Amino acid sequence: MSHQEQLLDPAALELCDALGYEFADQSLLRDALTHRSFKNERPDLAPNDNERLEFLGDAVVGLVVASLLSEQFPEVAEGELTQRRADLVSEKGLAAIADSVRLGPAMRLGKGEEKSGGREKPRLLSSALEACIGAIYKDAGVDAAVEVTRRIFEPWLHVGEPGHRDFKSRAQEWAQARLGDTPSYELVRSEGPDHAREFVIALELKGSRVALGEGRSKLDAEQAAAKAALEAWSAED
Repeated sequence: MSHQEQLLDPAALELCDALGYEFADQSLLRDALTHRSFKNERPDLAPNDNERLEFLGDAVVGLVVASLLSEQFPEVAEGELTQRRADLVSEKGLAAIADSVRLGPAMRLGKGEEKSGGREKPRLLSSALEACIGAIYKDAGVDAAVEVTRRIFEPWLHVGEPGHRDFKSRAQEWAQARLGDTPSYELVRSEGPDHAREFVIALELKGSRVALGEGRSKLDAEQAAAKAALEAWSAED
């Protein structure tokens, strides 16, 4: 077995099968699966982390999802298309797709992230998925990256109603329609070590605190606060 063939472990090879793509340069996939916590702990095994590849993949995913939605929903207004795109490319939306291709077991994580359940964290999964798309772009060009992205995203186009994940957008629409104002989000506190930090965010409206949300990232906490606010407003109605 060559050095090239030894770069990927069984979980990474299974991921390749799920993506329907075989890398010519397997080091690109290795990098895409490498979280910075692993690179910091084992620089001898990780020359790069996945952040630059994530940047590339994000651009490809955005273009492909917009194209798919315009094809699949030709009669839908721009506002709904925007909402559907936001659902698909949100942290939770990307993480769900990453989970469907069994990306979590293939990630390379530092010990702290491993212990804190990093393989199931939406933030890490979504980043790694975009990095994998970026790696395909680097390995074979835009056509290959677009083809894989279309294949793995297309089954998710009709999952749920638009806005079913994005509570922040729904909270903003409710507040603007009912009260003519836009909610704001304030960090209340953060606690815990860097690899397992918890954030508490408050949704405020017209100078009053409406609800609190908790999450492993600020975005998750904001979404949780928006969800709690929507539930409170619904109870009032």
